Amino acid sequence: MLYKFKSKATADLIMLEPNGKQILRIIGKEPAPQGILEVAEMLNAIEALRQAVHQEEDTRAQLDAQNLSGSEDTKDTKDSKRAVTSGQERPVSLRQRAAPFIEMLERAHKANKDVVWGA
Repeated sequence: MLYKFKSKATADLIMLEPNGKQILRIIGKEPAPQGILEVAEMLNAIEALRQAVHQEEDTRAQLDAQNLSGSEDTKDTKDSKRAVTSGQERPVSLRQRAAPFIEMLERAHKANKDVVWGA
């Protein structure tokens, strides 16, 4: 399933189901097949996304520090260390996934237009 976010102020934004659900949960919305984010809710949603991005980045930085210090390996740190040492790329970060949505919300808020979504 795909989530398609729409606003009269922006182009459509399409996300895969797991990513769309994650974004909706972060902004405090039920990941339902359809919904609306009203203009009045957008600033809080943007702030919630930015906080979640910073939290994820802090967690990754701590994991990287643990990997470099050679502390005990957990499954997550082993996977992360294996990816770094084998030259594999890291998974797509929340910052990368949320950036287009944050931009959509900023533009929609500025234009005073709601954002709706459907599956």
